Amino acid sequence: MLVQKTWAVMMAVVVTLILSGCATEVKRIGVEEVKDLSGNWNDTDSRLVSEEMIRDSLSAGWIDRHSKKNGKTPTVIVGNIRNLSHEHINTRTFIAILSVLFVNSGRVDVVASKSEREGIREERADMDLHADEKTRKAAGKETGADYMLIGTINTIIDAEGGQQIRFYQIDLTMVSTADNRKMWTGQKKLKKDVKAAKFR
Repeated sequence: MLVQKTWAVMMAVVVTLILSGCATEVKRIGVEEVKDLSGNWNDTDSRLVSEEMIRDSLSAGWIDRHSKKNGKTPTVIVGNIRNLSHEHINTRTFIAILSVLFVNSGRVDVVASKSEREGIREERADMDLHADEKTRKAAGKETGADYMLIGTINTIIDAEGGQQIRFYQIDLTMVSTADNRKMWTGQKKLKKDVKAAKFR
């Protein structure tokens, strides 16, 4: 009987250790903290690249030239950022950061994207039927963008044995919607040395 109890206790301890070893452990970290796990493009890359490139764009002369010529702040829309790299990159988060930085700078006006405008137009159409006339917003009064920000993300991979060099090149261009002139171009490069990775 004692042997059976001892055996049962030992089995319970073993099962507990096995289950605790398989349990998922979660620890919250600061959003500014850098954690490179795979070597792939990550949230830190999106944040640092967007901050540097928008800072460069805002300090270039195109904004002052527009304001001097037209007597008003330029209106910008953040367009498509194409992922031409070898890996999956969620460009929507990158675009969102670019938009936030432009809006919060106060140096340019920013209009809603194509997908955002669809929802706003649905709401405006609904107002025509249901909103009080004093608060109703009429169609046909949207602000058009003077410039569209477009860009690409490219990569070059150099791998040998257990080491891989990942080179990222991000190109952004501010284009006039009136005549397709390139008002500003910016380029940011990143290089990562990844060791002992499982290469695809």
